[in-house]
Amino acid sequence: MDFIKKSMLAGVGLAALTREKLEKTVAELIKKGEMTEKEGKEAIEELTEKSKEFKKELTKKVEKTVSDIIARLDIPTRKEFAALKSKIEKMEKSRKTKA
Repeated sequence: MDFIKKSMLAGVGLAALTREKLEKTVAELIKKGEMTEKEGKEAIEELTEKSKEFKKELTKKVEKTVSDIIARLDIPTRKEFAALKSKIEKMEKSRKTKA
């Protein structure tokens, strides 16, 4: 669970760093002469792409962790629950037609 908390916090922190904020920060660096416009555009694209990749990886890790927890707790999935529900409905119909 500690991993999940840390991952979510990191994800929230990275998500807060929106493209708009990146552009503003880069614009300030360009203005100060610490970066060229070309470098700024490349940095924005690279950081935006890394943010997307991080989000995908974080989502996968969280989904896997949740899935593992559900499996350990032996909680039925929606698919399993739907299958059981369908079987019960068929059994009820069958019982009514026999009665």
